[in-house]
Amino acid sequence: MQGLIHIYCGDGKGKTTAALGLSLRAAGSGKRVVLLQFFKDGKSSEFTALAHVPGIEVICQTRTFGFSWTLSEAEKVEAKDYYSGLLEEAFRRAAEADVLVLDEMMSACTTGMTSEGRLLELLKEKPAKLEVVLTGRNPSQALLDAADYVTEMKKIKHPYECGVAARKGIEY
Repeated sequence: MQGLIHIYCGDGKGKTTAALGLSLRAAGSGKRVVLLQFFKDGKSSEFTALAHVPGIEVICQTRTFGFSWTLSEAEKVEAKDYYSGLLEEAFRRAAEADVLVLDEMMSACTTGMTSEGRLLELLKEKPAKLEVVLTGRNPSQALLDAADYVTEMKKIKHPYECGVAARKGIEY
């Protein structure tokens, strides 16, 4: 089976949810999934559940840095080194896997925390059978061109606009 590249993007809710749904489907069919989530500490409710699903390996960050616009130049360099290392580790671990999910990959690229050029190289060099899922807002044209699937989640209405905060078990 030829592995394809998926992008779930847009300003709407559901990018991570779609990627995790695909992960569960893959694991349920006996496939091995490696999942890395950028900028999040792995404490969202879905990762508590995923830790118990056979066939899904979650790479959790051991460090967080805060928002990119609040970091000093030295902190940005440190964060970029860290996140770039995670990206390389994810592709290494996925060498024998069937599916690699890189959640919030677009943000890692657009904030300069990882190199989009290196990501594109890794995508070109990936094992032929490896399915790769990238999520996040504002993918570049180069990433869109590299993808086989592109699905855009469009926000029509969201309760946050009316002051409803994110709710455990629903939004995180």
